[in-house]
Amino acid sequence: MGCTDKPGLDLPSCPPCVRSQYTTRFVLKHEECYTEVALPLFENETIIEQPLDTWSLKNRYASAAVKQIFTASISKKQPFLLYVTLAHMHVPLFHNSFLNVTTQDPYTASLSDMDSMVGTIMQTVSTEQLENTLIWFTGDNGPWEQKCQFAGHVGPFVGKWQASRAGGGSAKRTTWEGGHRVPTVVAWPKKIKPNSTSSALLSGLDIFPTILSLAGVKPPSDRRYDGIDITDILLNELMFLIDKYRLILNYLILYFCGSVTCGGGSGQQQYHDPPLIFDLSQDEAEETPLNPESDEYRSVLKEVEREREALLWDIATDKVSLADYTVIPAAVPCCQPHNSACRCHSLK
Repeated sequence: MGCTDKPGLDLPSCPPCVRSQYTTRFVLKHEECYTEVALPLFENETIIEQPLDTWSLKNRYASAAVKQIFTASISKKQPFLLYVTLAHMHVPLFHNSFLNVTTQDPYTASLSDMDSMVGTIMQTVSTEQLENTLIWFTGDNGPWEQKCQFAGHVGPFVGKWQASRAGGGSAKRTTWEGGHRVPTVVAWPKKIKPNSTSSALLSGLDIFPTILSLAGVKPPSDRRYDGIDITDILLNELMFLIDKYRLILNYLILYFCGSVTCGGGSGQQQYHDPPLIFDLSQDEAEETPLNPESDEYRSVLKEVEREREALLWDIATDKVSLADYTVIPAAVPCCQPHNSACRCHSLK
C-alpha cells in the first residue's frame, strides 16, 4: 500500500515514489496514497529491493516457493510446510503483461495471474508427492467495494437488510456476511473426496490447530487458541449445525454499519438490541432476520450469549501475549534513512 516506481492499478490512482533525496516528507492529496517510505522487499531480515517492483513480484514469489519445495522434498527428502501469502486480489492490482486481458477488466487479469502462480507452485510437487500433500487455499476478507472495478464481488452475500434499511454495502470493513465470508479450496488426494463441498462455517483461525493435528504435533499448553481442529470436516464431511445461523463472527455483536459502495454511498453505524440474527441456510442475502419473539430466535440467542461470555472471559484472563506494538521512527524499514523514497535497487 506504499509507493513504488511503477504503481499498480488503484482507485484513486497513486503516483510513483518521490525521487528527490532532499524531500523530507511524501504527502499526497488522497490519504490512501499517503506514505513516508517506499515499499521494501525483504528476504529474511534484509531489504533486497526498495521500492519493490510489484509487477514482477509474482515471479519472485513463485521462484522462492519452488526453490523451497525442491530443497526440502527433492534434495533433502524431507516433508515440508510452505506458507505463501499472495499479494494478488488487493489494490493496487498488478499482473503480467502477457495476459490477453484489457485494462477494462483488471480484476480478472490479476485473478488469472494468481491462478498461474499457484499452478507453477503445484507443478513442482511430483504426482507421487501430491498423494501425500495437503493444499489449502483461502482468502482473508470480502471485496473492497469502494474500489469499483478493482474490487471483485460479494456473490449472493449482498446484505439486503443493510442496503434497504440503512444504506451502504455488505463487503469488506463490515460484519455482514459479504465482509468476511471467503471461499476455501482444499485438496488432498486419497484423503479428501474430490468435487465434494461443505456448507460448514469455519474460520481462518482453524488452519493452525488443524495442521498441527494432522502432523501429530501438540501445541504448547501454556496458552489458549481461538481456532479448532476441523479434521473431521475435511476428511469426513461432518457439519456444525449451529453454524447455519447468522451469528456475527459466530458471536453476539450489536453494532452494524455498511461499507462504502462503488458510488460513494455508506450506511451509518446502528445499534440493535435485541441483535439481528439471520438463518443463512435459507437467507444468504441477509434480508429477513429471525423474529425475536420466536422460540428459534430465543434458543440461538441463549447459545450465542453463553459463547460470548466465555470468549470475553478468555480474553480477560489471557496473560501470555506481551507484544509491544509501539511505533517509533527508528523502526521504519528503510535502507537509506535520509532519502524519503529509500532506494536500494543496487542490492538486487
